[in-house]
Amino acid sequence: MERVVPHYGGKTVAGTALSPEQWQNDGKWFNYGNHAIFSRIMGEGEPLVLLHGFPTASWDYSLLWPLFNLHKYRLLTLDMLGFGFSDKPVNYAYSIEDQADLQQGWIEALCLKNVHLLAHDYGCSVAQELLAREQEGLLRFRIASVCFLNGALFPEVHRPMMIQRLLSSPIGGLLSRGLTRSVFDANFCRLFSAERRPSQQELDNFWQLLTYNNGRGVLHRLIHYMEERRCHRNRWVQALQSAQQPMRLVSGTADPVSGAAMALRYRELVPSPDVVSLRGVGHYPHYESPAEVFRAFREFHQSFT
Repeated sequence: MERVVPHYGGKTVAGTALSPEQWQNDGKWFNYGNHAIFSRIMGEGEPLVLLHGFPTASWDYSLLWPLFNLHKYRLLTLDMLGFGFSDKPVNYAYSIEDQADLQQGWIEALCLKNVHLLAHDYGCSVAQELLAREQEGLLRFRIASVCFLNGALFPEVHRPMMIQRLLSSPIGGLLSRGLTRSVFDANFCRLFSAERRPSQQELDNFWQLLTYNNGRGVLHRLIHYMEERRCHRNRWVQALQSAQQPMRLVSGTADPVSGAAMALRYRELVPSPDVVSLRGVGHYPHYESPAEVFRAFREFHQSFT
């Protein structure tokens, strides 16, 4: 099934977007090993876990958050290790499997029995690993549904930007530590559609989250996920193909790295594919067009409840 949704522009949602400081003030920290993890939990209803992407943080969902909160979900999100307001240890072996351990341990510690997942970019790979674990009987909770947003679900059609390639190269450490604001702004803006480039204040917010607690110093370690996707490609794609729960891909078609080609591959490889294409929307559909993403998610959720 596929629907194409036109983009109407703007980001008007219920309430005013929270600043990163406000987002942080409403959160709590917990320990993962020796490291502090930032999290937010709010609302009553069915648990919905929001998984963020690279190189940003849970704040990406700040425009979508009030819409979900008004519609009776229990919202749960965290900044994965190395991101946002969570700790960013320099000499750490970051991996998708470790981030899945973090998410799994958190959900199980909260004694949740059923959760819905909404995942973007890097978070999509974490969701695929969680799906694989569920199929192997390794989770103490059930994944009730998964909604993906512009992630590299199939590495063979992922088109990384040059800066991503350089960060994953032997000079990645130098580039990571020396990343300047102007280089970040130029490359980050390319991920958005031409109609919805972030404002200067929005870029300030994204930069603040990236650089918080020496975040630039770990980018070259975090980006090893691109190689992990290739190494675990069969396992993670099989998890999609064997999934028994409802799944939907919401795809911003103007995304230059994981957009239309990724959606096409999803339709080719996933049985009975459910795809919603958002025209004129780039790599961050939940930030660029939260109303359309919310509508696509609600329609998806209502289709099986």
